[in-house]
Amino acid sequence: MCVDSGGTFALYSLLCRYAKVSLIPNHQPEDKELSNYHLDTPSEQLKRAQKIKQSLENSKAAQITLFLVTILGVSMVIGDGILTPCISVLSAVSGIKGLSKDAIVGISVAILVGLFAFQRFGTDKVGLSFAPILCVWFLFITLIGIYNFFKYDPSVLRAINPWYIVEYFKRNGKDAWTSLGGVVMCITGAEAMFADLGHFNVRAVQISFSGIVFPSLIVAYCGQASYLTKHPDKAPDTFYSSIPSPVYWPMFVVAVLAAIIASQAMISGSFAIISQSLNLGCFPRVKVVHTSAKYEGQVYIPEINYLLMICCVLVTACFKTTENLSNAYGIAVVFVMFLTTCLVTLIMLVIWKISIWKILIFFVVFGVVEALYLSSVLAKFIEGGYLPLAFSVFLMAIMGVWYYVHKQRYMFELKNEVSNEFVRDLVQRPNINRVPGIGLLYSELVQGIPPIFPHFISNIPSIHSVLVFVSIKSIPISKVAQEERFLFRQVEPREYRMFRCVVRYGYNDNIDEATEFEHQLVENLKEFIRHEHLRREIEPNSLRTLDAAEEEIRFVDKAMEDGVVYLLGEAEVQAKRNSTVFKKIVVNYLYDFLRKNFNHGGKGMEIPRSRLLKVGMTYEI
Repeated sequence: MCVDSGGTFALYSLLCRYAKVSLIPNHQPEDKELSNYHLDTPSEQLKRAQKIKQSLENSKAAQITLFLVTILGVSMVIGDGILTPCISVLSAVSGIKGLSKDAIVGISVAILVGLFAFQRFGTDKVGLSFAPILCVWFLFITLIGIYNFFKYDPSVLRAINPWYIVEYFKRNGKDAWTSLGGVVMCITGAEAMFADLGHFNVRAVQISFSGIVFPSLIVAYCGQASYLTKHPDKAPDTFYSSIPSPVYWPMFVVAVLAAIIASQAMISGSFAIISQSLNLGCFPRVKVVHTSAKYEGQVYIPEINYLLMICCVLVTACFKTTENLSNAYGIAVVFVMFLTTCLVTLIMLVIWKISIWKILIFFVVFGVVEALYLSSVLAKFIEGGYLPLAFSVFLMAIMGVWYYVHKQRYMFELKNEVSNEFVRDLVQRPNINRVPGIGLLYSELVQGIPPIFPHFISNIPSIHSVLVFVSIKSIPISKVAQEERFLFRQVEPREYRMFRCVVRYGYNDNIDEATEFEHQLVENLKEFIRHEHLRREIEPNSLRTLDAAEEEIRFVDKAMEDGVVYLLGEAEVQAKRNSTVFKKIVVNYLYDFLRKNFNHGGKGMEIPRSRLLKVGMTYEI
């Protein structure tokens, strides 16, 4: 099950592949009726799934709710990425005895700044050290737990009996319910470990957690419970107080290192989630640096890294202790757990078509328990619990604004896509000149002619003798072979020598300099022309076909000698004049602010200024 890093996005994408509920362009389900040989046999589960699917597809409110729930979960996890480093480092540093609160905060801030400064080197560079450190950490807490368990009170094992829970609630009433906010910290600490495990397979996670993590935590908590039976006054500082004196400082060092690794996992998880959001058009464009040639999910985002660092420093300096931070931390994690359970339940109904009784058991066991814990931590809203909700509202606003305008811009380009007939009529106009050289017109559209092309022609009535519509796309592999980088298609009519080219780069590919890029593009264009002439076989004599191909290739070579000009379209988005005031604020101000301040995404190249021509256009949505 997807628990943390991108879990809500993964579940949302799974739903969108089976039902037409996606609000994200180009993410609707494919037609499986002709390509899928697996047919579901008629059953009550199938009827129920089809009915729910139809209801979701026909309800705009349901689709909006699903999308909002998804970005709420994503925002909560990113907020968790801010809180985890703060609470982990503060907890570890508080083990230094005799230091004032301000000194602990100062040391914690210094560690956090160093941690974020180290992010640019990537997890892949230091990942080999994580496993030994965590193995030592689990070994230490296990041995200390066993020591405390046998030294103080082995009878704590009686707490396994669930009847003690009932007695506890009878005896303490509302206070018992409130205390669940503290109990949930045992869950959140273990759950956060899932944050950066996307590149491991399921079996590896099951073995490591069932064989090492879970037993170690159980033994450690039993040891601390035994210690508290004899020293109830040490409850605020149980972990460090229960450590035997000879191993105190070694344990302190290991605890600090483990806290740094836990923080690293959540930071990396935040980067991975934002990278996924970028691919879905739900986040402003930022520079994504892939730090591993092997794992796509290991990324570094400079702008987000420094924003997270500033937030962590401010939170640590303002809260100073882990008490109020723990309230905020619990809300973030339990909220994501509850949203994940709700989405999984919906997937069980629509996609997996499981028996209704199994679904009810799943939701009761997980959903009701999580809802109980969530109600408890929400009671601490004023005592720091508002923090993750504030982070989430802020991030949801950014993602919502960017997504809305991104979709409207995409729909504008689709509606105003230029047809081949329009291009033919446009080129045949007597006032349109064909100038020597090659023109490279950049566009985000992979198919069709972008609306900025006729806008460009209407302002500058000239077209280069060879025109190529270029789209640069990043694909989720490390490197793209040179022979597979350029994909060409002919734009009709053929005699006007206009082509479409999609240039594909992997996340570890470096874009060549302009001169080398031009040479590679032209060579691949000539190879495409040869293949096209052979494939069409216009003339029955293949020799004449080759002659026609060579003639067109000579024309391209001549255009290359005349020079290459880069044409960049810069589209601004404005709300229509009759739009509501709210829409004008969202589009004209909020989106414009994000676009200007987060405009470094994607791959680019150093284009010679003397050969660069920018054309502006306004999209009214």
